[in-house]
This record gives sequence, C-alpha cells and structure tokens, in this order.
Amino acid sequence: MGIAQVKHEEMKLDPEREVSRISEFIRSELRMSGLSNIVVGLSGGVDSALTVCLCARAVGSTHVFSFLLPYRTSGPETRVHGRAVAEVAGISCEEIEITPAVDALHAMLSTEDRIRRGNVMARVRMIVLYDRSAAHKALVAGTGNRTEALLGYTTLHGDSACGFAPIAHLYKCQVRQLAAHLGVPRDIITKSPSADLWQGQTDEGELGFTYDEADWLLFNMFDRRKSDAELEDLGFSRALIDRVRILIARSEFKRRMPNSLVRQA
Repeated sequence: MGIAQVKHEEMKLDPEREVSRISEFIRSELRMSGLSNIVVGLSGGVDSALTVCLCARAVGSTHVFSFLLPYRTSGPETRVHGRAVAEVAGISCEEIEITPAVDALHAMLSTEDRIRRGNVMARVRMIVLYDRSAAHKALVAGTGNRTEALLGYTTLHGDSACGFAPIAHLYKCQVRQLAAHLGVPRDIITKSPSADLWQGQTDEGELGFTYDEADWLLFNMFDRRKSDAELEDLGFSRALIDRVRILIARSEFKRRMPNSLVRQA
C-alpha cells in the first residue's frame, strides 16, 4: 500500500477535488478577515506540512509565513523536516527558539508535571504565532486534524488556537493522502506523529492506539453512525471502544465555545 492511499476505501478522497475545496475555503476566510497573509507554525510533522502547502497553493507562497518554534529538547529532525516543507511550498521560514520563555515560565510556576510543562510549551508557541500574525497582518492557520479534535488530543489556547482551521475536517489518514498528493517528503508523511513536547514523545504512545485504528473507529462512529455492537462486529475491541468514547466525552469542552448564561438566554 502506497503512502498516498488510505487503509479503507470508504475514507479515500478525490485529492484534486479536495485540494480545490480547501483552497477556496482558505481564500474565503482571508477575504472575510480583511487580511491577505497567513501565519503557520511548522512542527516538522505532516499536519503542518499539509497546511502550509495548501495555504501556499491557495493564496501564493509570498503570502504565507512559516515559523519553526523549537525547544531545547526538540529533535534535530524537527528543524530539518520543517525547512524541507518550507522549501517544497516555496515559503519563508523563520526560526524562533522558545526555550528562554518556556524555562522562565516553568521556573515561575514551579512546573514539574510533564503534561503541564507540555501545555506551557504549546501555549508559548501560539503566543509567538499570534505576535507574528500581528506583525505580518496575517491570519493564523490551525494545523489540527479531525482525529485529534475528536479525541481531545489538543491544548486549549495552544495548538488548538487559530483564526481558521483548513484541515480540521480530515482524519489523519486523509491528511497523509493529501500530503503525498502535494509532494510532501515521504519521511515526513511516514514518521511517528509527535507534538514535540518532550524527548521521545509520540502521539500514539500517549493515546495507547494507532491513528489508523482511531481513524477507522471514529469514521464508523461519526460518519457511519454505527452502534457499539456494530463496532464490535467490525472487529473493534470493547476496551478500545470504551476508551475512545471516554476520550470524546471528557474533551467535549475543547470542541465548543465556553458556555455562559448569555448563550442559554
């Protein structure tokens, strides 16, 4: 199976049609904002790679500004892959080291818990991107996909913060399919996804299952509206179904605007 394919045919996209649809969405969002430029954070992963390629294709490479935001524990491939993507997309790429700001906050907050430290890093990165968006009179493009959003695998006011989200409707396997179609380097598409929050950290290691498993399960839950009994008939274990449903329920607050009495009036 090639990297441009998805495991299940039902989830396969028409690449050119989807790229065209997303490109029009990007242009529409810019028109409504009154801005002409886009800012994107490059992590070295496939999600941000696809996002910058789509943005460059939609509005032109001179209107897209990308930023590498490494921490001192970031692996060398983060920079290498990030710059490779910027070259493929033909866009500018500025590197801003976030270590001084993050370490100062860790010291001030006496943060030792790994998850809390990771959240600080994610939010510092977004502070930088929003500052650069003001400097470039640009809209911040989100790089999150549908799989992460449904599972709640995001940091509020961190990686989930953005002015618009061009790939938020795509499952991870669909992100990989479109990335291959747009010429993102194979090493980036096939690498283990990571938020680059600490050494050795991977998304799938934290979640306890693979994105391929999650994509197919979520697709059947939400797109095909299968019951739990039907999901088991498809081969999913009860333990995985229960774990994913718990993750979805506990992260609902991340997928909606904060509730208030104004909204309930």
